[in-house]
Amino acid sequence: MSHARISPLNPYAARPERRPEGYTTIRASVRPGRPLRVWLNPAHGPALLSLGYDLRWATTWMDEANRWIAPVVGLPELPYVDFGQGLFAERPDGVHWKTEAIVTYAAGRPFAWVDDEQSPADTAYVAAEHPAPALLHHVDPRIGLRDGDFAALRDAVTGLVTRL
Repeated sequence: MSHARISPLNPYAARPERRPEGYTTIRASVRPGRPLRVWLNPAHGPALLSLGYDLRWATTWMDEANRWIAPVVGLPELPYVDFGQGLFAERPDGVHWKTEAIVTYAAGRPFAWVDDEQSPADTAYVAAEHPAPALLHHVDPRIGLRDGDFAALRDAVTGLVTRL
C-alpha cells in the first residue's frame, strides 16, 4: 500500500488489471521513483462541487493534488491541510495521523471528512476534541466514491453549516 495515494478519489485497492468503469488512468510523479498509477473519475469533481461544501484537500499529496488530481476530476485549485511533521507519524492510541491535523484545521467549525482509513479511534478522538458537528465518512478503497457516498454527504450538509 503506497502512502502517496489520493483515496477515496483513487480506488487504489481495486484489482490492478480492472480499472473501474468511468475512470481514467494517470501516471503521477509526485515522489522520486516510478510514477504512481492513479485511477480518477472526471465526474467526481462536479459531483463534489454540487454538494455545497467548502472543499479542502486532506491528502498526503497536499498541494500536489492541485497539480495532478484537480484538473483530471474537474476541481479548481483548493486549499489543503498541511500535515507537516505529522505526515505518516504513528500514534500509540490508534488515532490516524491525519485526524489531529484535520481537527486543528477545522478550528471548531463543523466539517465532513471523507477517507478510507478512519477507525472508531478517529471517531472517538473527534467526538472528544472537536466541539462542532463532524461527519467521518468511510469510503471503500476497492471501489472509491459511489452514489451512496454522495447521497450521505448531501444528506449531512444541512447539519454542517460551515464545512472543511
